[in-house]
Amino acid sequence: MARRKIALIGAGQIGGNLALLAAQKELGDVVLFDVVEGVPQGKALDIMQSRAVDGYDVKIVGTNKYDEVAGADVVIVTAGVPRKPGMSREDLLGVNIKIMRDVAGNVKEKCPGAFVIVISNPLDAMVYAMKQITGFPKERVVGMAGVLDSSRLRLFIAEELNVAIDDVHAIVLGGHGDDMVPLTRFCSVGGVPLEKMIPADRLAAIIDRTRKGGGEIVALLKSGSAFYAPATSAIAMAEAYLKDKKRVLPCAALLEGEYGVRGYYMGVPVTIGAGGVEKVHVIDLTAEEKAMFDRSFQSVKKTVDEIKL
Repeated sequence: MARRKIALIGAGQIGGNLALLAAQKELGDVVLFDVVEGVPQGKALDIMQSRAVDGYDVKIVGTNKYDEVAGADVVIVTAGVPRKPGMSREDLLGVNIKIMRDVAGNVKEKCPGAFVIVISNPLDAMVYAMKQITGFPKERVVGMAGVLDSSRLRLFIAEELNVAIDDVHAIVLGGHGDDMVPLTRFCSVGGVPLEKMIPADRLAAIIDRTRKGGGEIVALLKSGSAFYAPATSAIAMAEAYLKDKKRVLPCAALLEGEYGVRGYYMGVPVTIGAGGVEKVHVIDLTAEEKAMFDRSFQSVKKTVDEIKL
């Protein structure tokens, strides 16, 4: 049986980590694409040279030609400039939308059957552009944000309570920005409601840190943004699709009336399996949660409406 093919558009820090993780998990052969000559080829060769040590048989190649990504089963898009200290994700819109326009056109032509995961910021606008330009069905175009935001929240809770992270369940909805919506009412530790375990003031501090989680890393790195955790998060989504795992993950999905939103991408819990985004799960929100979700949506809508596609 032929191996699956995974195309990674953008060979920066996230792209390189995606390639390594996809290879280590043997999800399929990897094609690392970038417009900069030498970078994808160098990273691919470096990862290939760890094959003997790690024992995986998949192939990793680097390229500057879209022809080599043709026919990919999964396309993960990280292309674009990362944030610098003091920048919001929205500040990247102008330059990254130009890049996304080119990427989406090529993905449409070369990978017409692919499941596409977008990571580029501002996330909710970039995944919207990918969907509009490719015209792919909504089941096959999804944004990676909620998995990462939830992972950050779970980490901070686990550290606060000194418990195993596997036992911490948390969900973050909304746009990928400072208005994201951590639903603490649905968070639990080993089945015990989180709100019974952490005082309100500590929980508020953890939520604030989660919302600003990306910015905290940007401020520390000074020359880019997070890459290990975003790559790990996108690979979880790709694996759910390739292995038909039916995982319920918070992802940026196209909403068509759910949560009162129509025609925009927002972070919501979805099932990812062989059919792509197989189901959007609608949670009954309290008035306060709904107000937070609506505020987050207004931020997303403002950014998306600035795109002239």
